[in-house]
Amino acid sequence: MSAIFERASQQWAEMHSEFERYVEASYNKALEATGGVLVNQEGKAKHIDGYDLFTGPAIRAYRYASEELTEFWAHNPRLSMNDFEAQWVEGTLEEAA
Repeated sequence: MSAIFERASQQWAEMHSEFERYVEASYNKALEATGGVLVNQEGKAKHIDGYDLFTGPAIRAYRYASEELTEFWAHNPRLSMNDFEAQWVEGTLEEAA
């Protein structure tokens, strides 16, 4: 493997690990802020897991998010992995949720 590719691969793995920690922290903070109410009625009927709303596509997340979770995200923006990666590379990433 080339040295450049190996270094990039290691950086991506580090970023991905930090993203997972960010999602976990954001999820836990949302649980506390919403009293555990993360999924709306439609999502509950489809057995949507609240944690998945933090990692899947934004359109799906907002479709199944409770009003409480949507309000939480209004004050604690939900970052996609691409957004997280861009901020991570730029060094502009703020503390997780």
